[in-house]
Amino acid sequence: MPDLAGEVAIVTGGSRGIGAAILRAFAAAGADVAFCHLDDPDGAAETAAAVAALGRRVHHAGFDVADTARLRGFIDDAQATLGPCSILVANAGMNIRGPFETLPEETFRRVMDVHFMHTVAAAQAVYPGMKARGRGRIITLSSQLAFKGAPLLTPYTSAKGAILSFTRSLSLEAAPHGVRVNSIAPGPVDTALTQSRGPEWRAAIEAALPAGRLGRPEDIAATALLLAGPGGDFYVGACLSPNGGDVMH
Repeated sequence: MPDLAGEVAIVTGGSRGIGAAILRAFAAAGADVAFCHLDDPDGAAETAAAVAALGRRVHHAGFDVADTARLRGFIDDAQATLGPCSILVANAGMNIRGPFETLPEETFRRVMDVHFMHTVAAAQAVYPGMKARGRGRIITLSSQLAFKGAPLLTPYTSAKGAILSFTRSLSLEAAPHGVRVNSIAPGPVDTALTQSRGPEWRAAIEAALPAGRLGRPEDIAATALLLAGPGGDFYVGACLSPNGGDVMH
């Protein structure tokens, strides 16, 4: 496990699923952490307690990340409480499914705001400090669907593709200043969102994946640990895709 002692990590969407697994992994590696969530006080309390049990400091708040002013305020509060952010994971997201022709423009704007614009705003809130200090890690969350596409998911896949392009461009600006910007593109992961799709969907996905199973949040957390720790120093604009063989690129 990489040593993150002395680091301050901010993870958006951290009360459950992938975000919570990343927070626990970072805390176990020695980092103090902050996270936000949307309408999940029970999950937030459970995650905060798990972090505290590891002996690390934790700061959290509930709000909609599409409210970028509130997001920036949260990041300012987190840094005032814990210290300068050295690791950002822009993980928060949502999904709205439907046939393309039935989806109003507002749906695309909503999904883009939650995924893409929140990623941009969070990165802008921490990047100047990282640049001034000459070190930092920004990790975005894309999806393997940004590579393969998916029917009924045009807003989601479009947002994830935008995040990937943003990551690559920012990484080129940031690398000379000691800030590494990379992305994680998970495949199907066993979370509350995928569990809602039902057992038949799960069985079909597991049968199609070469790995023979859905991913676990801990699989994605292991990738985040790599990118956040010393082993991530030579990754610039990379996209690591723990997806069980669903997409090879």
